[in-house]
Amino acid sequence: MRSIINEKNLNNKKILLRLDLNVPFKKDKITDTTRIDKILPTLNFLIKEKAKIIILSHVGRPKGKVVKELSLEPIREELQKKLNKKVKLISENVKEIKSKNFLNNYSEDILILENIRFYPEEEKNDNKFAEILSNLGDIYVNEAFSCSHRAHASINKVPKFLPSFSGLQLDLEVNSLNKIISEITRPITCIIGGSKISTKINVIKNLIPKFDNIIIAGGMANNFIEYFGNSVGKSIKEKNCDKIIEEIISLSKKEKCKIIYPEDVVVSKDLNGPPQKKQLSEILSDEMILDIGPKTIENISKIIDNSKTILWNGPAGYFENPIFSYGSIQIAKKIIENNKANKIFSVVGGGDTVSLINNLKAVNEFNFVSTAGGAFLEYLEGKNLPGITALN
Repeated sequence: MRSIINEKNLNNKKILLRLDLNVPFKKDKITDTTRIDKILPTLNFLIKEKAKIIILSHVGRPKGKVVKELSLEPIREELQKKLNKKVKLISENVKEIKSKNFLNNYSEDILILENIRFYPEEEKNDNKFAEILSNLGDIYVNEAFSCSHRAHASINKVPKFLPSFSGLQLDLEVNSLNKIISEITRPITCIIGGSKISTKINVIKNLIPKFDNIIIAGGMANNFIEYFGNSVGKSIKEKNCDKIIEEIISLSKKEKCKIIYPEDVVVSKDLNGPPQKKQLSEILSDEMILDIGPKTIENISKIIDNSKTILWNGPAGYFENPIFSYGSIQIAKKIIENNKANKIFSVVGGGDTVSLINNLKAVNEFNFVSTAGGAFLEYLEGKNLPGITALN
């Protein structure tokens, strides 16, 4: 994988830059700019090198149709503001653009093609569509690690047609995850949340031989709580997971990896509270588990104190409601405390976890924060990501 940072002659080259600008919106306003902030170093590098930049990106899931609400216009405005450079949105149908000379029609050095997922060929990984895109540039750069697990045309096929490079942020993502996988300083702990255990089973099984502790949190912990004989009331849980849990427990014993799940919880009868701290044996049939309890927080804090490396993917509870974000916040604070004392190496990944630490204004308090969710986990699982494979 060649990094664009090492390429010497970019002056006046047309760079097809694949970004993931799929940021959250509320009434046309961007509510979290992390994904934009992360790619600014690559954009600034290309600007400094006097390259012409053509951005490829997507927002949402328009399913191959033009959806006005999913235009990249608000992102164009945000980029223009952050870069202090004019940025032009190109709304022409790319299939009708015959050559890269069309770029000479614009004085701006940064152009964004309209939402790439407006074209059905993108998600179909269409070869001809990729060739059409490649005709617009001299060089391709993948700066969208968070999309690199997708076999889509602008990620997987365009590199076939152009000299291709990784962006600065993609390099950071891969290097940080490689450090977790191969340069482990033990003891190493993984805190993994989310609602579905089946989507993360292979990740957990792949990490068990490499990790000392795996802390199961969030909705998937409810399956463990129920498996060990407790009621979870009307809490979110996945059906038919006993066999998966048995596999995890069996493998963890064999590999001497400790599996930790909540000892106590915070419950409520609905998502808006009021909250109640409870032992696992006290949960009623009309209650739902929405956060971890004080004993569990204390136990996790001790494990973090005794760890040298931490990987965190997924909040500990229903953090969207501040009432039930306490457990996740305490985990974040404990990791930050140890990070500041240079006691641990910490990597955080996944949209919800990033959103949580953004709310705490603590993104810079971890060694590395990945905006990727699926790609982050699949890379850790040991899968070949189509976007990375294409660059190699």
